[in-house]
Amino acid sequence: MLEGKVALVTGASRGIGRAIAEELAAQGAYVIINYSGNEAAAKEVLTSITDTGKQAKIYQCNVGQYEEVKKMIDYIVKEHKTIDILVNNAGITRDNLLLKMSEQEFDDVITTNLKGAFNTIKHASRYMLKQRSGKIINISSVSGIVGNAGQTNYSAAKAGIIGMTKAVAKELASRNITANAVAPGFIQTDMTDLLSDAVKEKVAETIPLKKMGQPRDIAKMVSYLASSQADYITGQVFQVDGGIAI
Repeated sequence: MLEGKVALVTGASRGIGRAIAEELAAQGAYVIINYSGNEAAAKEVLTSITDTGKQAKIYQCNVGQYEEVKKMIDYIVKEHKTIDILVNNAGITRDNLLLKMSEQEFDDVITTNLKGAFNTIKHASRYMLKQRSGKIINISSVSGIVGNAGQTNYSAAKAGIIGMTKAVAKELASRNITANAVAPGFIQTDMTDLLSDAVKEKVAETIPLKKMGQPRDIAKMVSYLASSQADYITGQVFQVDGGIAI
């Protein structure tokens, strides 16, 4: 479905990012696995992809750094002559109640989660505009739709991703470039694995489908949006959340 396409997935060394990278590769894309600090985890993703006969490469870059991102995008295009799919998944949390949240905690999350997406889109879109094609998929969150106590910074960043997606979709549509957002709910990852069984059960009870999602649930949606089947879809937000934000 994605044969011959080159895809960049940011924050792809674990969790949802890893699932997205593996799914895009399974569909035939050459995947650049971006990571910030955990090289060992990134190499695990690389091995999981190449062991199936698919193609991938790892690239270290802090997406919050404008010039670093420019170098990464330029390198990808120099090596592969194109960048067809951009998935902005990189994100961090620095949870705290508003009155206790430090300026640094706020700035760190905004820089990585929101400015990071701006940086990649800014640099990748220059090439997508020239080739008159491209798929941009931004990972938001239900926290950016309904808000979440203790996550003023994260909710603000993820809401910003939604606004950015819609603005970018309008700006780039005339060149056959689409931009969409996926808003996950509670997804079973390393972070949720740290929760006690009692807390997990309490969370599940708040979800209409009565269970947490899996990283592959997000990966399947991203894969669809990256494919030709979604060529006439742009500027949309897809909630993959078991109904929690109905």
